[in-house]
Order: sequence, then structure tokens, then C-alpha cells
Amino acid sequence: MSRRFNHTLVAGSVLAIALLPAALGDFGVALANDVGISVLVVLGLVLLTGVGGATSFGQAAFVGIAAYASAWLTTVHGASPWLGLLFATTVTGGAALAIGMLTLRLGGHYLPLSTIAWGLAIAMLFGNIEALGRHTGLANIPALQLGPWSLLDARAIYYLIWTIVGLAFLFCHNLLGSRAGRAIRSLRGGSTLLASVGADAYRVRLSLFVTAALLAAVAGWLYAHKNRYISPSPFGLRASIEYLLMAICGGVGHLAGALLGPGLLLALKNLLQDALPMLSKSGERLETLAFGVVFIALLQRARGGAMGFVGRHLGRQATLTPAKPTTVSPLPRRRLPPPGAEVLRVQGVVKRFGGLVAVDGVSFSVAAGEIVGLIGPNGAGKSTLFNLLTGTLPLSAGAVSFCGRDIGGLSARTIASLGMARSFQHVKLRPNMSLIDNVALGAHLRSGCGMLRGGLRLDRREERQIAAEALRQLERIGLAERAFELAGSLPLGTQRVLEVGRALAADPVLLVLDEPAAGLRKLEKRALAELLRRLREEGVTILIVEHDMDFVMKLVDRLVVMNFGAKLLEGTPAAVRADPRVQDAYLGSVA
Repeated sequence: MSRRFNHTLVAGSVLAIALLPAALGDFGVALANDVGISVLVVLGLVLLTGVGGATSFGQAAFVGIAAYASAWLTTVHGASPWLGLLFATTVTGGAALAIGMLTLRLGGHYLPLSTIAWGLAIAMLFGNIEALGRHTGLANIPALQLGPWSLLDARAIYYLIWTIVGLAFLFCHNLLGSRAGRAIRSLRGGSTLLASVGADAYRVRLSLFVTAALLAAVAGWLYAHKNRYISPSPFGLRASIEYLLMAICGGVGHLAGALLGPGLLLALKNLLQDALPMLSKSGERLETLAFGVVFIALLQRARGGAMGFVGRHLGRQATLTPAKPTTVSPLPRRRLPPPGAEVLRVQGVVKRFGGLVAVDGVSFSVAAGEIVGLIGPNGAGKSTLFNLLTGTLPLSAGAVSFCGRDIGGLSARTIASLGMARSFQHVKLRPNMSLIDNVALGAHLRSGCGMLRGGLRLDRREERQIAAEALRQLERIGLAERAFELAGSLPLGTQRVLEVGRALAADPVLLVLDEPAAGLRKLEKRALAELLRRLREEGVTILIVEHDMDFVMKLVDRLVVMNFGAKLLEGTPAAVRADPRVQDAYLGSVA
């Protein structure tokens, strides 16, 4: 839908929340307060799990850490609850940082299992510390005050809770539309994709983990000073599962799902608590069973949650708004080496996988302003060699230098920062991001705003620069008119061209392209060839793997031929075409 519709929807939601206490009784307002506090926790889960792809069963523990920290400081030491907020977020953020550093490198099912472990441990810890009241908990926690006004009454604290919720939503919306947000939204694409644009997937995930914990910390602070009593039970594993269920119920991939999920689930929970005791004396057990049935039904029938039904009417997630190149200063450009200078030198490179030698002593060089092709039959080791050059795989032996610097032991992220940009044999795009956002991801290293500046919208000038650069690259590759379409809607061949655009946004010295013409029609291949020739004229050096012999022979200056992991021949296209060894090993085997 249009931006005007979205603005109208937001304004209507704000107005409805503001007027809600007038239409509700005391119990309804108290329930709305609980919903608001839960929304903050679920909002962090939407970012962490729905967008970032890291499932956490321990968010209630962070709520508890903050609640206990503020309650202890204000009851034992008589400090102000507002000082308690600072203390609670500091303690919770530090705990999240320590836990994240220990667990976020775990992959597969080990990460969710680890969140269960520390979620259980932290909740158990609360019940065994004398200063925290053990299982009895802490009582007489001071109520919040704003100047002379006490927020002890449920209606009084309602507006504070929902004001904080609104600010948190705004922060998260701004964050997802920023440089850091594009990296967060690309986490599901894997660490290799992020490393290729110069982002560190581990650091992005850790920052996101801490951000989700801080949102839970604010919720815990509100919980403690709203209820004025805390005990370990609301912060255990069951509560964490309920928060995750709220996220799934609302739509874990949508920010608005963080608002819908807690409202739906807490309303259902109260309905069951009223109805089930009338049916059986084991009402609590039946409630657990009912929630299990709801959870399974959602996973089976409505994985998109409530937002799966209404999301198509609310437009897409935050995306860049392109600025005209004349209205903003361009992003900084790197100085390209002079024509003929050596850009890349590969010396005796070897890659072993156990007893298999995939690349065997390959050597060649690439000079500035050249287009060099790497060809060979399937299984010759071309893509493996590309992964060695870009740092995706470590060398077993040999050396690689780029612009005079030894890069053999450097990470893919560091190599990308030096000016080597790449595409992939198997396309690595984010299908649910727009074309302009996918290309803008390539400019990650040319900008520097982090999560805080992005969330506070202090990055607008830089974002306009990035948007203008992304649009310029889309124009170069002929996709500017489709800038706001989702990348997943493109055919495979066009997705490969979009990857080239993302690589160009990095302002590379060396462009490393892995089968960019695969899946393209004849006219599209001609346009790609013209683009690559223009790039060569502009001083960009290109190393390309391609199976389309007609395409590559007419494009490149030199060819390096590989067979069975070793270099078979190096020379001009005409010399390679005429060589009988190449005809036997490669050309003659092509149908």
C-alpha cells in the first residue's frame, strides 16, 4: 500500500492507544499495561529471531535481570527508580554481551539449546541469592514518579508504558532502514554474504542480541516498578516460551507483529483462565495444554502469524528513498591503480580437502585495467580458487598478493575492505529486500553509521548518499526502473546482474565475477559485456569465471585455463582457442 496509507494507519493506532483507557475498566487498563511491557520484549525477539534468524528461549531472563537490578538498587539502597533504569540496562547489557560472546558463535540447534540453558540458570540464580530475597522475592519496590506525579495507579503508568513502546517502535523502524539494518536483514544470507561486503556477521548478531536484551531490560524495569513486587517465577523458561509464542502469533518477521502478538495471546490467556476452571479442577494444566495446541496450530497453519493475513495491506519493510545524485555529495571513492600496475599475483596456490587436492600450484597475475578470464571444465577448481582469492577459504599453500599486500591469511571481510568485490556461483541475494537495498548493502564499507545513530535517525545525510549511489549502480546495470521490486521476484539471470550491481557499489579495485552471464538471454549478455568493457575503461580490473565460451572469448584480454585443479595454459583468447590441449580438456567436452 501507499506511504500515505501507512501514515494514516500509524496515526490511527496512536489515537486508539491514547483513547483506550477511557473505554476500559481498571482490569482492562491493567491488562493493556501488561501487553505494553510484553510488546517491548517481543519487539526484541522480532529483531533477533524474525529478522536476524537467531532463536532465543531466554529473553525472560533478561527481563528478570533488569527487574531485580532496579528493585535491589531502589529497595536496598533507596535510589531513585530512574537511576534504577540506568543501572538495570547497564547490568542487563553487560550480561547480554558476556552471554552473547560465549554462545553466538554456536550454529544450528546448539544456539537455541544454549539459550534454554542460561535462561534456566539465571532464573534459578534469582531464587538462591539471599540479597534478592531468594524464592520469596523483593517487595515494597517504589513506584515511578514524574516530578510531583505518582505513577502508582494503572491509568497513570499506562501512558508512560505506551510512550516507551512507541519510541521503541520508532527506533526499530529507523534501525531496519539504516546501514546497520541492512546488515541485520542480511544475516539470514549467511556470514559469507556479509563478509563479501565487509560486514562481520558475528558482530552484527552480537549487537542485535544486546539490543534485544536492552529492550527486555526496559520491560523488566517497568514490570518491577508497576507491580512493586517481584519473584523468580515470572522470569523462567515458561515465560520465555510465551514471549516467543507471542512473536510467532503476531508475525515474527514484522515489527507490527510485536504489537498484535502480545495483545492476542494475553487476551486468550485471560479468557482461558476464566473459562477452564469451570470445565475442570485442573485448569492450570489445561491452560498449558491449550497453549501447546495453539503453538502447534500456528506452526502448521499460520507461520506468518496475524501479520501473515494483513501484512500485504501494510506495505514493505523500511527501504531506502533514493535521492537525486545532484542533491547530495557522493560517497568517497578509492584511488585506482594506474593502468598496467600489478593488482593481483597468485603464486603456487594449493587447496587440499583431506586427501583431495582441489587447487594444485596455480600461478598467474592480473594487471590494472585488464579483464582476465578463468575457464575450465566442471570440477576444474575455478570456484574454489575464487574462494581462496577472496578469503572465503584458507590457503593450504602458496601466496596471494593484492595491490602489493600479502592477503593469504586475511579474512574475507578484510580483503573486501582492500577493494576486492565479488559475485557468487550460487546467487547470494536477500529475496525479501528490494533491489535498491540489496545494492546499497554493497556500500557497507563506504559508510560508517552504527545501530545507535541509525535507530535515532542521525544518519540521514549518509543514507541519502548511499541511496543515490545504489540508484546510480542500478542505472549502470539497467535495473533502475525496478529499484523497489523485491529481489526474489527477479529471474535467476537478472539476479546475477543485480549481484554485479551490489559489487560495484563497493567501489572495487578488482571485480571478481563467478559466472555472471549464466541464465542471461542473448541481448542481456551483450548488455553485460558492454558494462564490463565500460568498467575496464574506467580503470576497474575484472577477473571472471564463465562457461559461456562465446561470451568470454569476445570479452577478455587474457585467459587462464584450469584442468583437474592445475593451470593448463595462459594466453590470449585466440591462442587458447587454438591450443589442442584446451580443445581436448574443455572445448571438445562441451555439447
